[in-house]
Amino acid sequence: MGGLLEGKTILVTGIITDASIAFHAAAMAQEQGAKVIITGLPERLRLIDRIARRLPQEVPPAIGLEITSEDDLGALADRVRALAPEGIDGVLHSIAFAPKTLMGPDAKPFLEGPGPDAAKAFEISAWSYASLARAVLPVMNEGGSIVGMDFDPRTAMPYYNWMGVAKAALESVNRYVAREVGAAKRIRSNLVAAGPIKTLAAKAIAGTATDDAAKMNQLNVFWDGSAPIGWNVDDPSVVAKSVVALLSDWLPGTTGSIVYVDGGASHNTWLPENLPTA
Repeated sequence: MGGLLEGKTILVTGIITDASIAFHAAAMAQEQGAKVIITGLPERLRLIDRIARRLPQEVPPAIGLEITSEDDLGALADRVRALAPEGIDGVLHSIAFAPKTLMGPDAKPFLEGPGPDAAKAFEISAWSYASLARAVLPVMNEGGSIVGMDFDPRTAMPYYNWMGVAKAALESVNRYVAREVGAAKRIRSNLVAAGPIKTLAAKAIAGTATDDAAKMNQLNVFWDGSAPIGWNVDDPSVVAKSVVALLSDWLPGTTGSIVYVDGGASHNTWLPENLPTA
């Protein structure tokens, strides 16, 4: 019996290290039978190709993609077609960025966040979801799936600041993308709102100083205590499995939605006994 993605070709963006959620999703997709194609920032392609060698199966050299470059976006379909003449069946958008002025322990107070920096965070973290969908639509097969990575922005989280705003925008963008690509090719578009996982992005939020790392650890303890089924920041496989499920044909009627993969913490009442000690 084949895997959930047997015979499918999946495009994965956002691999930075082998701790990236995108890396684990790519590995899980391969284990479930998919052919995987990856992208990376043009200036980091050699590094990304080295990291990709740690995947269970070999992948073609990464396609250079600066998500804000219209030249790269315009060339993406042809570059994908050269590697996958049969077209692709799914895309993982795992791209987000906010300048240090807007996110993390050294960020400016929220009300003082510079407008140009907020615009950059929106462009890379939210607008790019639509721009990627537009770029790959010509090579996507009927009934395919686009999945984006989210972090529940319904509450104001410490350190997250303007990235939380960008993620709220991403959730709106997802709904509009779902309407457009669904009408075009019956393609589904959904987000996975993951709980905290130890990634490079998480370090960017928490900082590297001991006290900041301790505060991030408080969030992890808090999350685990608030999740009815628990939460392990060291286990990205639970997120990767959910991404693969959405990329598969097993949720054919789900689009424009958000799947929360966080142990249930974001939907649970955070009782005082769940709070970490100082």
